[in-house]
Amino acid sequence: MSRAGALWGRVPAPVVDLALVAVAALDVWVNTWEETRLGVAFAVLGCGALVFRRRFPFTVFLLTLPIMVTTEVAVAPLLALFTVAERSRNRRFLAVCGALTAIAGSIPWPPSDLSDVGQTFTLLFFVYNLAIAVAPVLFGQLVQARRDLARRLEEIEEAREHERALHAQAVVARERAQLSREMHDVVSHQVSLIAVQAGALQVATKDADAKEAARTIRSLSVTTLDELRTMVTLLRASGGNTTELTPQPTLADLRKLVKSSGTHAELTGELPPTVSTPAQRAVYRTVQEALTNVRKHAPGARATVELWQEGDGIGVTVTNTPPTRPSLSLPGSQQGLVGLRERADILHGTLDAGPTAEGGYRVRLRIPLSAD
Repeated sequence: MSRAGALWGRVPAPVVDLALVAVAALDVWVNTWEETRLGVAFAVLGCGALVFRRRFPFTVFLLTLPIMVTTEVAVAPLLALFTVAERSRNRRFLAVCGALTAIAGSIPWPPSDLSDVGQTFTLLFFVYNLAIAVAPVLFGQLVQARRDLARRLEEIEEAREHERALHAQAVVARERAQLSREMHDVVSHQVSLIAVQAGALQVATKDADAKEAARTIRSLSVTTLDELRTMVTLLRASGGNTTELTPQPTLADLRKLVKSSGTHAELTGELPPTVSTPAQRAVYRTVQEALTNVRKHAPGARATVELWQEGDGIGVTVTNTPPTRPSLSLPGSQQGLVGLRERADILHGTLDAGPTAEGGYRVRLRIPLSAD
């Protein structure tokens, strides 16, 4: 749409209608042949009716036709005819309206002059007025076609946007399906082997520590397999709303987490029951990540998980002693603590992590009690 068209579209419709009434009235006042009472009545009725041209286009058109009788070329009937042409799709109906306009403009005025005008002049007047009536009809049809075209272009653009969205969803669904296959065929297979080997070691070994370690490995492998199956199900569902998510952990699951962590860990302290669910998940994930790091990087170390409340803040501190034996080289994403800090920031809390003076490591999470 052009700039002029955009500016015109911002003008309120009542303002436009009143302006057209003023223009039509001025036209009648300048071009009326004789100011008879009937001619003035026709002019007032026709010009005033233009206010309602949007709601009753054909009725307004009929009310403006008498003006054509007293004026050679009147603006009011042409405006009414344009409105009818803009809103009607019936070509025969528009042809009749154009003919009525030409007939009204061809009738001699005043009626006493009817015998003075010959048939030739009457026919010429009719052709002249018919040519004039064609202009608003064509312009109205042009405006209607332009409006239809703009609407069609909007529909096409909406369809393209919908098609692009469907394409993006299809790409995501393919990627999720591929990822789920990889997790199912590769990761789940490897974890299953770990569980089987750990179970065999648990049965075969006579050493109590080795048997307990094998039991812990097998238990963690089974839990990991369950989580992998849930993740594969979620991925295959492609984000559908009908997929049930795995229940998120809470403070009630901390004791089980500490017991099955595969480290010598002890849980102390407690938190008030008013802790919000997001804060409970943050505490759980912090303990989970910290104990995982102890198991990976500090073999043989002892860990203490302390829950505490200080003023308007709650938190957890996980502290471990130095390792008693060299750690194995295990792969890691180096993103665990980064993710915990981001989670703490979301809850307007803080996370501090670093080595202790005794050679161990400490992770401390603090969250406002009102965090939600």
